[in-house]
Amino acid sequence: MTRKSPDQLRSARWFMPDDFRSFGHRSRMNQMGYAAEDYVGRPVIAIINTWSDFNQCHAHFKQRVEDVKRGVLQAGGFPVELPAISLSESKVKPTTMLYRNFLAMETEELLRSHPVDGAVLMGGCDKTTPGLVLGAISAELPAVFVPAGPMLRGNWHGRVLGSGSDAFKYWDERRAGAISDKDWSEMEVGIARSYGVCMTMGTAATMTALAEALGLTLPGASSIPAADSNHIRMCAAAGRRAVGMVWEDLVPARILTEAAFRNAIVVAMAMGCSTNAVIHLVAMARRAGHALGLDDFDAASRRVPVIANIRPSGDRYLMEDFYYAGGLPALMSRLAPFLDLSQLTASGRSWAECLEGAAVYDDDVIRPLDRPIYAEGALAVLRGNLAPNGCVMKPSAAAPHLLRHAGPALVFDDYPMLKGMIDRDDLDVTPDTVLVLRNAGPLGGPGMPEWGMIPIPRKLVRQGVRDMVRISDARMSGTSYGACILHVSPESYVGGPLALVRTGDVIAVDVPARTIRLDVPEAELAHRRAALPPPEPRYERGYGWMFSRHIGQADQGCDFDFLRTDFGAPVREPAIF
Repeated sequence: MTRKSPDQLRSARWFMPDDFRSFGHRSRMNQMGYAAEDYVGRPVIAIINTWSDFNQCHAHFKQRVEDVKRGVLQAGGFPVELPAISLSESKVKPTTMLYRNFLAMETEELLRSHPVDGAVLMGGCDKTTPGLVLGAISAELPAVFVPAGPMLRGNWHGRVLGSGSDAFKYWDERRAGAISDKDWSEMEVGIARSYGVCMTMGTAATMTALAEALGLTLPGASSIPAADSNHIRMCAAAGRRAVGMVWEDLVPARILTEAAFRNAIVVAMAMGCSTNAVIHLVAMARRAGHALGLDDFDAASRRVPVIANIRPSGDRYLMEDFYYAGGLPALMSRLAPFLDLSQLTASGRSWAECLEGAAVYDDDVIRPLDRPIYAEGALAVLRGNLAPNGCVMKPSAAAPHLLRHAGPALVFDDYPMLKGMIDRDDLDVTPDTVLVLRNAGPLGGPGMPEWGMIPIPRKLVRQGVRDMVRISDARMSGTSYGACILHVSPESYVGGPLALVRTGDVIAVDVPARTIRLDVPEAELAHRRAALPPPEPRYERGYGWMFSRHIGQADQGCDFDFLRTDFGAPVREPAIF
């Protein structure tokens, strides 16, 4: 393997020359107490840290960054911590998705503008993983991802609680009058017992696992619980490995091949992934120059079974159990017939080498291929006159009788309207009604909030109804469940067909056939389309203004048009120094 020499390091352009500008760079390093021996001729490793006092999932990163630094120093590198925007899924409004691309741009520009040779990316809470990866792809520097890890299992009265999934479940029970205010308060302090990301197969666990499947983490890293001492050791190992990746010039382009993304799609299906995985993987693949789309997910879902018995697709287990059962390497060892194991990982080894000795330690948590929890993959892509560019559903988490369904629509024009009406006792709704929420997409939300798990109307909850067909151009939490049809594209805000639906229109869904149809004559739809008023702008200044003018639709990954790989010539750094 060819190894760089110290004078070939990118940071050497700042620090090695005997000229006036390098004098300035070195003198300012001296100002901070560093000697030339600390950083000249050594790989300078940027640690992009998404810690903040508001980010519960990353609460431990304030300490873990010191473990990463220790590893970098052990390997002969020089660590520098560069804080980036911290996207707390439960705190940031209207949605962290509004700021995923902000983090991507910040990551790219932090790496490009500073004298660094490689990076350790510290993330985990839902949008931080794709945001960091998108930025690292465009920056083209060696980078290894450090996942935050799942939190410990929740507990209430001896029952195991899972993030999101059980909150939704018991909230409905409270609305139905089945549990008390005291019960609810006790759950509030028992469902999130440690730092770390949601311990269900939500978006956070999905995306960190997919970062691993893509080869961007150390093998086995993504499922280590955040509170486990193995997580500390993994952080130090990632710091050491980042230095090695610099010497080997192991840039993202060498890891993120089209085959690597197809591996990630297979893993996503087998895990019972979050629907958000579609948007993020499409965006990441296209940044890397691979034109993957919704049909690639649907094709994989037809042939890859769900074998990870993790909530919400599974009925019992959480990510802590998944780790004890062998974690992602164990899952991938069972998926070997579907994977290209020649693909390279951040370890410098192929997946074939990394999976040697991988074993499953609990066949109920990670099922054999011939005993899946769901025969087809986690997701289905539906198309029809209501979603010409596609929409996404998670059939493995839906009531089976709703996979073929036709019923009258009940339309909510926006989220405030939905919130104001859904618990009314006089709401004209039955279990066959199809609930429709619009103006919740990338532009309409704005930012495509997680409003897609539309609540079951309270009057039906009290009757024992726990699932209905629900359709929106929104997203939903990966911890959500139910017959929710999401990401309808194009969205209603830009005049997509969802904008034309009226209460009482019949909508027919056939998941096995992958179809969704609004049963209204085309002439009537044309008449409605001509009468649509222009949408009111969501922002008139700042980042929101830029977002509104450059965001792509859900089926394209919601990336900014000016960040696409094919938008313009790549940055040539020597020309701008």
